Parts: sequence; structure tokens; C-alpha cells
Amino acid sequence: MPELAADYIKRHIRTVPDWPAPGVQFRDITPLLSNPRVFRVLIDQFVHRYFDERPAAIAGLDARGFIIGSVLAYELNIGFIPIRKKGKLPYTTVEETYELEYGSATVEMHTDAVKPGERVVLIDDLVATGGTMLAGARLLQRLGAEVIECASIVDLPELGGSAKIRDAGLKLFTLVDFEGH
Repeated sequence: MPELAADYIKRHIRTVPDWPAPGVQFRDITPLLSNPRVFRVLIDQFVHRYFDERPAAIAGLDARGFIIGSVLAYELNIGFIPIRKKGKLPYTTVEETYELEYGSATVEMHTDAVKPGERVVLIDDLVATGGTMLAGARLLQRLGAEVIECASIVDLPELGGSAKIRDAGLKLFTLVDFEGH
């Protein structure tokens, strides 16, 4: 029996213990990107999911969401919207601040990135506490976009982010889960 795509993808995610801090099990997606076959299997999972949905654009969260999101947008022949860390975009922006474990962070996007009513998929590499994904969704919604789904490669359900995203009324699609931090 052939290996399921999700299992194949998960097998290629590297776990780096004690990074960036002791006790953290960092889920590194760079091996997915460096192997062309694995990268294609990964992108195809999202392409097949959203092909019939026909979103107007893919919005990607800084920075690994840019990698997956831009390739997905290209494959679907739709636009890509970067949601960046504060101070990185050159034009008029709208911003959203969210809480981190130790402090806060701000993301922003151009005010003309979406039009009211446009259907958008928001993507990142990983859902941990959910703060970045929720901030990105709020930005899109403030500009009138309909976030049809949030998506990521990895979910860390024990950190509660996926539950927060769903509790906020957003759909969430993830390919693989890892228990623990």
C-alpha cells in the first residue's frame, strides 16, 4: 500500500530539540523544501484542496508562509498577498498587534491588497499559539476579505492555537499534527 501523503510529509519534517530555547521541540520544514519530490507532494496537497474553491488570492504570513503561499498562488493562477512583520512594506498599510508568550508582535499588509468580498486562503507553515494566524485573518477581514480557510503544514494542538482559530469562527486545514511543543 502506498504511503499517505501526510505521513510522507511528516517523515520529512525535522525535529530540532531545545531550539530556540530549552524544552522546545522545533519543527523544521526546510527539509520539505530542499527535496523537490517532497516539495511537490506538499504543494499538491494544497493545490488539490483549493483548486475547486477558486479563491481570489492566497495570503501568506511572514516568512515561511511566503514560500508555500506564493507557490500555491502560482499553481492556482491567482494573486499572492504578503502579510509582513511591521516596517517591511513600502506603501500604505493596515496593522494588527497580537500577543506572544513574552511580549507582542505586529503584522501588516498593504491597504489595497484585497477588495471587499474577495475570497482568500490564509497560509503559514505552522500553527502554535495561533496569534499570527488570527492577526492575519483580522487584517484581511478589516479590509473586507472573506477568509475562506486558514491553512498550515503543521499543527501543534497542545499549544492551543488551532482551537483559538476555530473558536474565532475560522476554518482551519492542517496536513500534520505533532504532539508536544
